[in-house]
Amino acid sequence: MSDAPKKLHIKTYGCQMNVYDSERMAEAMGAKGYVLTDNPAEADMVLLNTCHIREKAAEKVYSDLGRLKPFKDEKPDLKIGVAGCVAQAEGAEIMRRMPLVDLVVGSQNYHRLPEMVEATDRGERPVDTEFPTEDKFDLLPQRPLSARPTAFLTVQEGCDKFCAFCVVPYTRGAEISRPVSKVLTEAQKLVDRGVREITLLGQNVNGYHGAGEGGDWGLGRLVRALAKIDGLERIRYTTSHPNDMAEDLLEAHAEEPKLMPYLHLPVQSGSDRILKAMNRKHTVEAYLRLVERIRAARPDMVLSSDFIVGFPGETDQDFEDTMALIRAVNYGAAFSFKYSARPGTPAADRSDQVAAEVADARLQALQALITEQQRATQAGMVGREVGVLFEKPGRLPGQWVGKSDYLQAVHVAAEGLAPGVLARVRITASGPNSLAGELIGA
Repeated sequence: MSDAPKKLHIKTYGCQMNVYDSERMAEAMGAKGYVLTDNPAEADMVLLNTCHIREKAAEKVYSDLGRLKPFKDEKPDLKIGVAGCVAQAEGAEIMRRMPLVDLVVGSQNYHRLPEMVEATDRGERPVDTEFPTEDKFDLLPQRPLSARPTAFLTVQEGCDKFCAFCVVPYTRGAEISRPVSKVLTEAQKLVDRGVREITLLGQNVNGYHGAGEGGDWGLGRLVRALAKIDGLERIRYTTSHPNDMAEDLLEAHAEEPKLMPYLHLPVQSGSDRILKAMNRKHTVEAYLRLVERIRAARPDMVLSSDFIVGFPGETDQDFEDTMALIRAVNYGAAFSFKYSARPGTPAADRSDQVAAEVADARLQALQALITEQQRATQAGMVGREVGVLFEKPGRLPGQWVGKSDYLQAVHVAAEGLAPGVLARVRITASGPNSLAGELIGA
């Protein structure tokens, strides 16, 4: 009998929080002897960590499950699990439609994954999508030695905003913030394991209100505490809501050099009428005034955002208002999507859905403008000196690739670099998706 470890393949869909969750699931199963593999054909367990944000998300999961059937036919002992937000929303339906699935675990329950796998050994098909009373983070194993100089750290989960298009409040639950002490402890352990940059994660991360000394702390105070950790060189956070950019967080941007000058601040639309229909609870004017305050605090700030085009009832004028906002802000990057109806959300039941061909044309126009702004931002970096945290070798011999302070990919030709080296680089050229530079100091 072979003593070879069992192999686990995880496919991750969606956001950075799912990336973090997949890492933690791998660690939980690693404590039970599983090692990761990129090849599902050689896996003893396949886990799909799903996202429910986009249209046809569930159908994609069912399609991917169908592609796993030959592996299950060839290896009947192969365990197949579905995790994440589609699992949270449709656990019983997944089990009914897909007999090859052995277990379903929701986004708040993956700390229970090892015991659920043990249940499958007894012939059970467990489904766990209840919101637990215990803190899953307390029950997960210690994170192992990092092979990368960057890491995600979840500090807040869930959302109470109930935007009309979004399923997150239903799949991730109400907003909760991890206690300050637990965040600082996990951050210190990451740094001890070689991490130099941490990105704080939350569905509404700047609404963080974790229990700390003297009462609840906001994100600004948490950032300042994290910045005191020796060896932690960079701090980022995502995703933010415009209504929760508190003054202490703006002050942290102005005063804390470890807090990077890149901010993802979703607005979704530049039309007050559509923002109200989306239940965003802010206006275009309030968003623009906030952008002014952010840039007053950190003049070199690069902003990115999210946009939805074709929201029910969106007129040509509403769309032009969105384009006007984009021109006014001048983004360094953005994520843009056609509206997709999510079952169970208020917007899905509206009768004034925008025709697909109209939404397609609007999306193309918006993305062309964003691309123009992104390339102008990149071109504006030429001649500047920036910090770059190097992460891995590039495609060419002697080339290294990392991220700038502004989250842009930068490549240099240099000897003696290694993952985790933070160096000063002079930008010499701008490409469509990356910057070229030369090393000027470490």
